[in-house]
Amino acid sequence: MTLAERCGPWAVIPGGSEGVGAVFADRLAAAGINLVLVARTATRLEATAAALRAAHGVEVRTLALDLSTEEAAGTIARATEGLDVGMLVYNAGSAGGPVSLIDQAPEAALANIRLNVFGQTLLAQHYARGMVARGRGAIILVGSLGAIAGCKNLAVYSAVKSYTQTFAEGLWAELSPHGIDVAALMIGRTRTPALERTELHANTGVPAAEPEEVVDFALANLGEGPVLVPPDHLPSFQAMRAMPRRKAVEIMTRSLEPQTRDLLA
Repeated sequence: MTLAERCGPWAVIPGGSEGVGAVFADRLAAAGINLVLVARTATRLEATAAALRAAHGVEVRTLALDLSTEEAAGTIARATEGLDVGMLVYNAGSAGGPVSLIDQAPEAALANIRLNVFGQTLLAQHYARGMVARGRGAIILVGSLGAIAGCKNLAVYSAVKSYTQTFAEGLWAELSPHGIDVAALMIGRTRTPALERTELHANTGVPAAEPEEVVDFALANLGEGPVLVPPDHLPSFQAMRAMPRRKAVEIMTRSLEPQTRDLLA
């Protein structure tokens, strides 16, 4: 069964203009799936859409939208009304930069929660109803290995990424009996334009995966949900999940410090 047969003719990708989201878009378009790409910057969206149309001949619609707003999920649902959406790839989820909670503006914390919790929850609920009715579909929630433990100066981010994993697990239990694949893709440091923009300290000594690698891994293992961890990170993921929480938090904080120290300077 092809991916298009397995999921249907349309996919919605919030956070689909660049990086991991754009690679997902390319792979799905190559499989003959039409796309709705959602992101904040219209110029990036249109450039990605044009390249996909030219390369694969599929229909690509775009929606320029700030996904951290309260209205985002409803706006996307209305924009895709009438489409047979068989796949949701929720790739939106910026950290917003490292800062202690007490020094963070309340709106910044809430925007992170709306982006990572409200958005994926409401869109998964909306599209899952149609998938269940048709007996096919897939939901991929792009998470982060930052969910393994809380982290100093990234308290909200690590918490919302933990939600992504736990939400995917519960959703998988609900939807897999209906023929729906659900997976949280827990990625580590990945070489994307967003990484280049947010991590000013270039020589961190921390390797970065290529977005093509993590996307191909996810699609090849889509039926192995509810949680997909790239093989290179699986041993550390399992070890940190099993260790005492204080130790896990200390390790997480130390491991991320090389990536964020310039931003905290």
